[in-house]
Amino acid sequence: QVQLVESGGGSVQAGGSLRLSCVASGYIASTYCMGWFRQAPGKERDGVAVIDRYGGTTYADSVKGRFTISQAYARNTLYLQMNSLKPEDTAMYYCAASRDWCTPRIHPRDYNYWGQGTQVTVSS
Repeated sequence: QVQLVESGGGSVQAGGSLRLSCVASGYIASTYCMGWFRQAPGKERDGVAVIDRYGGTTYADSVKGRFTISQAYARNTLYLQMNSLKPEDTAMYYCAASRDWCTPRIHPRDYNYWGQGTQVTVSS
């Protein structure tokens, strides 16, 4: 089992920045891919960015060039640096981990472990 706890959400104005963190505990070695997802009210949960155990990354088109995913060397902490935030980035952000390798599609059903989420609100 893997436990995930997110932090770092908050309210910012458009153009601002936030850094999300996700602390992982448990059998982290069983996971090959970790990532961030987001879900706005009334919408499906969408992939934002993922990183594999060797540091390879994939981003959703909507965040390329603005968001950066990274992980601590021991893979026990996952980060999401969010710059140039837009109102459409407003959502609950979730950390997730998968027992499989990352895939380009970043689909929630491929992930086995989830955190409780942290809210990000961007005002115009």
